[in-house]
Parts: sequence; structure tokens; C-alpha cells
Amino acid sequence: MAIFKEEALKKAIKTGDKNVFILFGDDGYLKKLYIEKISKPVADSDDIFNYQRFEADSSLQEVYDAVQQFPMMKDKKVVILRDFDYAACDAEDYKKLISLIGDVPETTVFILWFDALLIELKKNAKFDKIVKACDSARGMAVNLTHRAGHELEKMLNDGALKRGCQMEKGAARLLIENAGDDINTLHNELEKLCAYANGEVITREMVEKVSVKTVESDIYALANKIMKCELEAAFSILDDLFFMRVDPIIILSTISSVYVDMYRLLAGRSKNISGNKIIDDFEYGNRSFLIDNAALNLRRFDFNKLQLSLKALADADVALKSFSGEDRVVLEKLIIKLSYIAVKGESVD
Repeated sequence: MAIFKEEALKKAIKTGDKNVFILFGDDGYLKKLYIEKISKPVADSDDIFNYQRFEADSSLQEVYDAVQQFPMMKDKKVVILRDFDYAACDAEDYKKLISLIGDVPETTVFILWFDALLIELKKNAKFDKIVKACDSARGMAVNLTHRAGHELEKMLNDGALKRGCQMEKGAARLLIENAGDDINTLHNELEKLCAYANGEVITREMVEKVSVKTVESDIYALANKIMKCELEAAFSILDDLFFMRVDPIIILSTISSVYVDMYRLLAGRSKNISGNKIIDDFEYGNRSFLIDNAALNLRRFDFNKLQLSLKALADADVALKSFSGEDRVVLEKLIIKLSYIAVKGESVD
């Protein structure tokens, strides 16, 4: 049973030697992008004879009939089945689906597209059988997940050049940190930045000024201000987070993750384990920049400071979960404690 990645799919589309595809994964943009890349060379979506799309509630017999029908005045046709719930269907329909995948004629390109329906790969015997049927049909099942950080940076840099702009070093990465890794959002933010830059170099300052920021990026900024002991700025960000009604537990959890990243990196260094190995072992994926940030933050920390900081974070967690009704006070005290530890290397009550 073979599960392929995006690069393998790109090659298969170029060679054109596959006509059965299973597309799944957590990146909706990429799935839609490759639906178009696979189908467009065969038939346009407005071709009512050679482009047929079926939804989850469709009859599998209708889908099978469409797959088996010859194309009209073309060499091939496209049939797409979206979000068919193979796990919830009855045994007869599941059997039909397996049979359908294994019996696609060369004149049809069949795409089984899992859009809103997310696939759990671990211990999923039914999906495994679907993939095996695809393998037997010389097709390919492709897991389209969010692109890695460096791939997103390249996408943004290339996209800026196509729009007549250029991004200075670090600007693309900052945009990802601010706006997140959703490709649709990044495309929209890039369009906005290029219009603002008007042919000039897109600087980090422009990204900070123009791009949207996720709540998570605001909390990372709060953690950064805490470590630098910039209390006025830290409390200002906390004000904004409470104004946006962000759950205090989420604020604490995200701040804690910054310190956990540093602890992992420091512990790894003590055993001569590289940052890349930590990124792989803890599955940071396209969020590998968090370990890079941890390396920068560690310039201000040693093991003692980290240990004291993690203790303060754990105490705050207990206080928040005690439902005392003083969430704001708990977080304000935490900011002061963490800043004091970062500067003095000592705890404060």
C-alpha cells in the first residue's frame, strides 16, 4: 500500500500515465488546486459530457455508469466523487466502491476526492483497502498536507516576483509567522502586500504594518516581550487578547509552548541532538520556525531560568483551572514572574 506526497503527484500529472487518483489530507487549497491540474488537460468543468462530479449522497451505481461511459468527441473524460463516506456506508456500497476503483477504463480519469471528510490513517482498515484497490489499478493515493515552512517561503518569494515585487530576506517567514500556514490566507496577504509595495521591495516592516495577524502570533509576540522584560508592551498585548475574548487557557498554553520549545532544544543540545532531529522527532513540520525562534530565545536563558519559568507556568495553569474568577490577575502575575526570572534568574512570589 503506497501513500504519495505532492511532489510525486506533480510528476504523475506531467507524465499523464495515471488515471485513478485518491486525494486527501488537511490542505483544502492544495486538494482543489490538484483537482484542477488533473482534470483541466482532460476536460473543462463546463463540459457536461466529459466532466462529471458526484457528491457524497450520490448513487454509486450512477458513478460507476459515468466511469464506464465513453467520452464524447474526446479521448478521455473526468469523473469526480467528493466526500463519499466509505466508513459509514453499508457493506454493499463499500464493496461497489472497491470494485469501481479497480475497474476504471483508460478512457476515464477517476478522482476520489476527500474534501471536508478527513482521513485518519492509523488503524483504518477500510481506507487501507481502498488504497490497495487504487494501487492495483495503477493509480495513486496522495496525502496533501500543509506545505513545510521553507516551501511556503519559496512560494511567497516566487509569487512576489511574478507580481513585480521582491521580498527582503526574512519577510516571507515573518508573514507565515503572522498569518499562519493556510495557503489561501497567504495568497490574499501577498496580493495585499504587493499592492502596497507597488513594485518596491517588500520589507519586514511592511509585513508588520500591513499583514493580518493570527491570535497565535499575538501570543508569541507577548512571550517575546516577556522574555525581554518589556512589561508595558506585554500588558498592552494582553489587553488586546482579553478584548478579543481569547480564552486565558489558550493564552497560557501558547506561552508555555514557547518555553517547551526552548527546553526541547536545550535538552537536545546536551545530548548532541540537532535542531533538525528535534523538528522531525516532535513533528514540527511547517512550523519548524518555532525551533529557530527557540534558538534565538535561548541566548537569554540557561537551564535554571527555564526550570524556574516552567514551574511558574505550571503554577499558573493550576491557578487558572481552579476557577477562582481571577484569570486576568493570574496572567498579569505570570508576566511579572517570567520577566523577573528572565532578567534575574530567580523566582519571585
